[in-house]
Amino acid sequence: MRIEDRLAQATPKLDRVRQEISKVIVGQQEVVDGVVICLLAGGHVLLEGVPGLGKTTLLRTLSQVLHLKYSRIQFTPDLMPGDIVGSMMIDTNDSGAKSMRFHPGPIFSNLVLADEINRATPKTQSALLEAMQERTVTSGNVTHELESPFLVMATQNPIEMEGTYPLPEAQLDRFLMKILVTYPSREDLNRIVERTVQRGEIPLEQVLTRAEILDLRQVAKEVLVAPHVRDYAIDLVMATQPGTPSAHELTNKYIRYGSSPRGAQALVECGRVLALMGGRLNLSIEDIQTVAPAVLRHRVILNFDAHADGQTTETVLSRVIKTVGAAAAK
Repeated sequence: MRIEDRLAQATPKLDRVRQEISKVIVGQQEVVDGVVICLLAGGHVLLEGVPGLGKTTLLRTLSQVLHLKYSRIQFTPDLMPGDIVGSMMIDTNDSGAKSMRFHPGPIFSNLVLADEINRATPKTQSALLEAMQERTVTSGNVTHELESPFLVMATQNPIEMEGTYPLPEAQLDRFLMKILVTYPSREDLNRIVERTVQRGEIPLEQVLTRAEILDLRQVAKEVLVAPHVRDYAIDLVMATQPGTPSAHELTNKYIRYGSSPRGAQALVECGRVLALMGGRLNLSIEDIQTVAPAVLRHRVILNFDAHADGQTTETVLSRVIKTVGAAAAK
């Protein structure tokens, strides 16, 4: 089948996925799109927001719409790595002979919710690293493959800092996007309350199968990336790296560490899916600019001067993206 025909089929399917999710999740379209983008781009997503904004409900709804296996891991200080990846168990047969058997943990799902990930100890957090990056789990001398698609959606609470362990930079970099979940508008809140007083659960239709999701991933990889768009993604990432010839003036002043090369890869991968969702077979600079804040905000670390001057990652990145975009338009 021609790529144009596959595109013509893909875009309506993605629209239906978003429509089904909107039956349960009111507003938060940017968050919904971000999670769908990460799923199709083969990455993971970190959501940050206060409790009660629908983060957990979103992933459970997505699993129903896509008919994928879903598991939830509540991260606590006493959570052990074996509670995530699984552990070896002793089996005894009828004759009394004993043997070791691997019992899979909740990480063996298509959609994994790591709830309040920064409440677990660094040792437990690191148990996710291999699964997120390699899509495998190693127990003893045996490596177990994780089934595709595989998406980790981690949540963290920005206000309850007591008793939390900040995610290390190596683990943050494994997330394709970091999305900020904000309060709903008055109109959206009114619709949420309206649905609360209604009786009965909202029926959801299964829109895509696992095979169709994997096929959509391949269609996204066919989206064309022109040289000038690729150069823009590279320029944007290099503009966040202090002390380099391409660094933005605010970067040298306020950024301690800039984005790794994974940032440039993520800009292109996420931008391709966004273009596919828009019914286009070519990646544009506007696509890169749209996904850039979510792709770069967790890959940039500010210095003390930035905090002293009241600067945030959002304010610095918005200036850098705007400046590099203006230069690319010339």
